[in-house]
Amino acid sequence: MPSPIESWQTLSSELVFAHRWYQLRRDHVRLPSGQELDDYFVSVRPHVVLTFPLTADNQVVFVRQYKHAAGEILLELPGGVVDAHETSVPEAARRELLEETGYAPDQPLEHLLDTYDNPTKDTNQISFFLARDVRPVAAQDLDETENIEVVLVPLADVEARILSGDIRVSGSVALCLLALRRLGA
Repeated sequence: MPSPIESWQTLSSELVFAHRWYQLRRDHVRLPSGQELDDYFVSVRPHVVLTFPLTADNQVVFVRQYKHAAGEILLELPGGVVDAHETSVPEAARRELLEETGYAPDQPLEHLLDTYDNPTKDTNQISFFLARDVRPVAAQDLDETENIEVVLVPLADVEARILSGDIRVSGSVALCLLALRRLGA
C-alpha cells in the first residue's frame, strides 16, 4: 500500500528577482524523505481571470493576439491578471473582458472553477467565468503593449476549433470545455 502524500516544509524563502512584470522566489525546502533542496525556484505570479463571453445569438467572443514566449499569434479567450488593488475577482474578469473586447454582460458573471496553471513552479490560480448575453458597449481600452483582434466564433464551432488545434492555449481550452458542458452545447 502506498504511503500517504505529505507536504514539503519550507525552511526559508527569499525573493531573488523582483520586477513589475515578473518575480522569482528561491525556497529552501525539506521533502518528506528528509532530503533538502536549497534552490527550488518559484515564479510568484498574480491571480488570473479568464472569461467565456457568449452573445445572445450564440457567438463566443475570442481575442487573437501575438504571444511573445510562444512566438505566435494565438486565438484565446479574454482575460488577464487581477490587479493588486482589486478586491473582487469577478469584477477583475469583467474589467479585462471590457478592456480587451469592448463587450460586457448586463448580468453577473457565473463563476465556473478556480484552477492552477502550473502548480509545480507558479503560485497563481486562474478563475474561470461564463458571461452570458454579452454585447459591445465600448471601444477596446488596450495598453501600449497590446494589439488585440476581437474574433466571434459560433458556439457550435468551438469544440471543432479546439480539436483542430486552432484554439490551443491551455486555459482557454479548459474553460471552453467547461463552458460547453455548462451550456449543454
